[in-house]
Amino acid sequence: MGIKTFKPTTPGLRQKVALDYSELTKDKPEKSLLLPKKKTGGRNNLGRISVRHRGGGNKRRYRIIDFKRNKYDVDAKVAAIEYDPNRSAFIALLHYEDGEKRYILAPLGLNVGAKIRSYSIKALEKDKVAPEIKVGNALPLYKIPVGTRIHNLELKPGKGGQVVRSAGAVAQIIGREENYTTHTIFADDGVTIIDKIKVPYVDVRLPSGEIRRFQGDCYATIGQVGNLDHANIQYGKAGARRWLGRRPRVRGVAMNPIDHPHGGGEGGKQKGYKTPMTPWGQPCKGYKTRKKNKPSDRLIIKRRK
Repeated sequence: MGIKTFKPTTPGLRQKVALDYSELTKDKPEKSLLLPKKKTGGRNNLGRISVRHRGGGNKRRYRIIDFKRNKYDVDAKVAAIEYDPNRSAFIALLHYEDGEKRYILAPLGLNVGAKIRSYSIKALEKDKVAPEIKVGNALPLYKIPVGTRIHNLELKPGKGGQVVRSAGAVAQIIGREENYTTHTIFADDGVTIIDKIKVPYVDVRLPSGEIRRFQGDCYATIGQVGNLDHANIQYGKAGARRWLGRRPRVRGVAMNPIDHPHGGGEGGKQKGYKTPMTPWGQPCKGYKTRKKNKPSDRLIIKRRK
């Protein structure tokens, strides 16, 4: 995947840097995996603005992405790599052997024609299946070797990947602990209990630099999220942001005192005091807002810098 620059025939093209989309293999999305997506304009159910600077933009349809990777022990062939307007990453269309189609996040190095699968804990423990550690395969954390790079990581077993999902994001498994959690293996009916096994906690370094312990039965996908060049995009003009549904921002110091803590004064050049604030008076730019004694504190080994 590369980027392209433009001849400066207009002011908007002078700074523009765009993706060339050479990696994509399909123009039209899979119809069965689309949903309508209504615009909110940043308004909540009462019609009041709850997120500023939103509105307009091109119409989109939502692609149903399989973050859970819960179609276990069935090979899937990568049919296409596609663009998704709802996220920075590209998506891969999978054709399973039984005919089902699903979208997943497209990892770096996953090519059309490749075969991938998601391994169940039942197959790994009871049938003694040896998992293949390759890009695109999904496994429970405790079965992934230390040092492996992963993405689409679950915070709670079975909930689906919630972190490490944006373009170029990658986490790394850095160790296993002696502490264990219990995982229940069910039969195919989902009710009958076959066995209960102990799985170790796994330590993962997240993209922020935070080191955090996860339950070993949380699933993750091998590899790094693709579309690394997303970080190099330059939109070139304000209108390109409007196409994405982003409206203009106004600096606090350019407002009146009634509108913002930074507002007022002669010339609009300074805040008048040292502490930067949000429009609602909360200190920002370095001010810690994380709740003290948050339950997940026990899972964080080392905070991000």
